[in-house]
Amino acid sequence: MKRKRLSRQEGRELTSQRLVEAAQRLIARRGLEAASVEDIAEAAGYSRGAFYSNFKSKDDLFYEVLRQDQQRNNAKFAVGLDDALPLEQIQARIREINAGLFDERDSFLVWAEAHMLSARDPKFRAKVAGLIAERRDFVVTIIQYLARRMGATSSVPLEALAMGFISLSEGVRLSGASCPNEMPAEVAYSILNLFVDSVLQQVLQPDKREAARPRGSIKNAGASR
Repeated sequence: MKRKRLSRQEGRELTSQRLVEAAQRLIARRGLEAASVEDIAEAAGYSRGAFYSNFKSKDDLFYEVLRQDQQRNNAKFAVGLDDALPLEQIQARIREINAGLFDERDSFLVWAEAHMLSARDPKFRAKVAGLIAERRDFVVTIIQYLARRMGATSSVPLEALAMGFISLSEGVRLSGASCPNEMPAEVAYSILNLFVDSVLQQVLQPDKREAARPRGSIKNAGASR
């Protein structure tokens, strides 16, 4: 069967995506500073010129690595938020996905690089701040969805609750990556599940609990923030 010839735009998109994937692998293994433009281009099967035809700089590519990684992770959670599913099944699915992120080493390491660079570089910090805010808002949307399904409200500001959850979870992943003997996977899974359960306890207030009939989906769960 004859292979379809890519259009110029399709070819450009393919090149860009391969550079992103190569960058994530190399940055996770070597760190941002040690992963040169030439190394990334070579790992993707392209030249230095191809790199600069798609990205202005290594920081520009790094931002795209982070953006796509966050989109993938958000999509995993969003699929599980389905009004057709029992609430218990949705909660179990959230625990499973959140614990599974512990095993995605490349994803965690590129974000660890991003946090360190942001701490030192105000310009990069300003770019990444938008992604962090988007992640926080997505977690808020998940909490709101669960609260609606539970017929409950939170006693803690949702933005603070979301950032606390994100920070605690990243701390567990940092310990697992840097001290695997002290934080083996099975221990990490149990702690991450504990964090999820703690968030649910903050959302579910027994004195305000009521039988709630599902209405809508994640698409409109954040509308009443």
